[in-house]
Amino acid sequence: MYNKLVRLEVMRNLGKEVNDFISSYLTPVEKIWQPTDFLPDSASSEFKYEVEELQTFAREMDYDLFVTLIGDCITEEALPTYESWLMGIDGVNQEESSGWAKWIRNWTAEENRHGDLLNKYLYLCGRVNMREVEITTQYLIQDGLDIGTTMDPYRNFIYTSFQETATNVSHRRVGTLAKQSGNVKLAKMCGVIAADEARHAKAYKHFVTRIFEVDPSEMMIAFEDMMRKKIVMPAHLMRESGQKAGELWAHFSDAAQRAMVYTGHDYINILSELLSDWKIEHISGLNEKAEKAQEYLMKLPGRLQKITDRIATPDLDHQFKWIKS
Repeated sequence: MYNKLVRLEVMRNLGKEVNDFISSYLTPVEKIWQPTDFLPDSASSEFKYEVEELQTFAREMDYDLFVTLIGDCITEEALPTYESWLMGIDGVNQEESSGWAKWIRNWTAEENRHGDLLNKYLYLCGRVNMREVEITTQYLIQDGLDIGTTMDPYRNFIYTSFQETATNVSHRRVGTLAKQSGNVKLAKMCGVIAADEARHAKAYKHFVTRIFEVDPSEMMIAFEDMMRKKIVMPAHLMRESGQKAGELWAHFSDAAQRAMVYTGHDYINILSELLSDWKIEHISGLNEKAEKAQEYLMKLPGRLQKITDRIATPDLDHQFKWIKS
């Protein structure tokens, strides 16, 4: 169990820097892109032809890649869960108009555009059973999530640092693969979402860096604890109609791996990136328990690599209800 009073004091002090965090890592509303910037204009005489073009490219997308795109959209649409979770962590006061609650609301506002854009794309593309997608989304919000962080801000910032980076990888890869098949418009959509996620990842990594400066031992122990548990994806309880919570996740994860959008190697690469960004190897002044955590973390990528190299890419197909037959 962590020392809550220390966490609260650290969060209170870092909360004084929130305005700097917002100006450094988020973009003002009237300057940032909006979903309609990338979608066919329904008031335009070219609307019909633009939708036809969008649908043609969507029909030609690889099945697993298209499934990954849909799953990414559903993950983004479960934003209410993520906001409510972060609003509940120790050191966040929802009643304040400044501080951490301000960061979370501003971050949420940027993230909200991602689901809006992808949902409208899927609606227009003509290849999706939108009712099934909507059922999965509603279930995902209803079922919530358990990411192993409790209400500890240290563990939550480790999680968001990892997860925002993973989301960047997934959106960026879908965009790259779409572009290779000529689907330039979808590639741009995924590209701008990925760029947002990269900025957000930098923010959460900065929060962790600042905590390492003031409470290094407890931050190191929190990092080790999260990696021992393994970082679960926010949509790990994903399901289709007629399924139990979490029943669909393995199938979606398999599709993402087959499409080479997000694999076990990406998990290891993100971990290695965090170890480098936070200069874990060089942090000193740790207590004995934190030194053991540091040693474990530095050896972890190599251990995971040996395991991942032995795991074959899953080839068990699943017919997703999301896609029209």
